[in-house]
Amino acid sequence: MPADYYDVLGVARDADESQIKRAYRQLARVHHPDVAEDKTTAEHKFKEINEAYEVLSDPQKRANYDRYGAAGGPGDGGFGNFNGGEGFGDIFDMFFSAARGGAQPRRTGPARGSDLRYDIEITLEEAFTGTQREISFNHLASCATCKGSGAEPGTLVVACDRCGGSGVMRQVRQTPLGNFVSQTTCTKCNGEGQMTPSPCPTCRGRGRVETEKNLTVRIPAGVDDGSRIRISGSGEAGMRGGPDGDLYVYLSVKRHERFRRDAMDVYIDVPISFAKAALGGEVAVPTLEGESTMHVAPGTQSASTYRLRGKGMPSVRGGGRGDELVTFHVVVPTKLSKRERELLETFARESGDAIDERSFLERVKEAFKAD
Repeated sequence: MPADYYDVLGVARDADESQIKRAYRQLARVHHPDVAEDKTTAEHKFKEINEAYEVLSDPQKRANYDRYGAAGGPGDGGFGNFNGGEGFGDIFDMFFSAARGGAQPRRTGPARGSDLRYDIEITLEEAFTGTQREISFNHLASCATCKGSGAEPGTLVVACDRCGGSGVMRQVRQTPLGNFVSQTTCTKCNGEGQMTPSPCPTCRGRGRVETEKNLTVRIPAGVDDGSRIRISGSGEAGMRGGPDGDLYVYLSVKRHERFRRDAMDVYIDVPISFAKAALGGEVAVPTLEGESTMHVAPGTQSASTYRLRGKGMPSVRGGGRGDELVTFHVVVPTKLSKRERELLETFARESGDAIDERSFLERVKEAFKAD
């Protein structure tokens, strides 16, 4: 006994056109042979769903079915000779053409050129003062002969006569399950949708040529490791009248022998003598802009840190400077003259050190090792 078409689609007998179409779409997605695991069962079920939809979606066929059932009325011939009509086939195409991996039309309008990257290494001093570099690199530039059109001067770019300018070839195949639509990239225009009957002799129809470009890159003061400079319009040339891409210059700051950097502050270790640490005084300290003099307080201990304000890195946006943090390390002499030894021994006796038990210098060395 033929299945009831309303039961096949799972709708009530008074369902309207939108409810029938919605039910069909949901069932078609589930039972289509291309997506179902059991192909044989799915093919039978899918055919049954389409047969029911073909009848119930047509007002005249539905009225005849409601009156006479699947056998049909007088002179109708019934509904059993289902042949996959065009109505449900179009809906089927809409659902499954993308799932079948059909090619999509390519863009035939303007296309922006690709961005490029260039890496530059600079010193910490160059990052402090700012600098500039001359660079050269190869890129795709717009062809000067054809102005990027790809066509020989005096000729035109025309739509592909095979795909009609869409960039794809569409083929409709009728089957018992409906109209299957397949799309492939047009082999004549390679999906561009347009052709140059007379290609430009310079770029061979590509519209772009590889050429060397020279630029002066201005690096502002205060840049840090990993900073990026964008140079607009210096990347690859656009296609079909599209804008050029950009050039991104990435900066790496070479490690310095003495200075360490943290954001806008710089750090340096400076050795001082025992006498200077004990008595205090003026000490010459290196900075990124030359030597600077700073006062060391009497009794300065090893590893003490002083701050030189405004001697660090400038802000890349302007309006400020970081600080320089100076860490002093007291240096203990390894060799002493006879006079120096006599003076230190005198100092040791005056300060209460017992010379006979252990020399003062040994005590000083151990103290600094502990620091």
